[in-house]
Amino acid sequence: MTESSTGNGQETREVVLVVDDEEMVLTSINSFLTLETDYEVVTFTDPQQALDYLGDHEADLVISDFFMPQMDGITFLGKVRDLRPETTRILLTGYSDKENAIKAINEVGLFQYIEKPWDNDHLRIVLRNGLEKQKLTRTLQQKVEEINRAYSDLQGIQQEILKTFA
Repeated sequence: MTESSTGNGQETREVVLVVDDEEMVLTSINSFLTLETDYEVVTFTDPQQALDYLGDHEADLVISDFFMPQMDGITFLGKVRDLRPETTRILLTGYSDKENAIKAINEVGLFQYIEKPWDNDHLRIVLRNGLEKQKLTRTLQQKVEEINRAYSDLQGIQQEILKTFA
């Protein structure tokens, strides 16, 4: 995965935030991603602490466990969407509960869900694709903003021409 530029010549790594109430799951994902990718991995066992973190920090992708005692993954990812709408959201579930996964896709704009136990190669592909989607979405938003600015400038020029010849 390529690193993104901060605009000041420095390169930054994509940030993957993982929330799961099981420390072993966090350790496993963190170890795998640290060894096999260039992503910066941030982990939390408490979804509220993760939301507090996202209040002050950006994350490119968030992975959340589905069943957690403090807050379920769909609720958590919905709050992530409200706080950071551009962040790609993935649900990690120990149950092959297709109904709740579909609910999450529709309700919180879930990119994908991954079942436990996960396959590391599949996880890496899903993360790479999720991060690529996020980059493309940001690029598209920037291009739309550029077009809107150019259109606004053009309207201003048109008004000046009309004033001049009126």
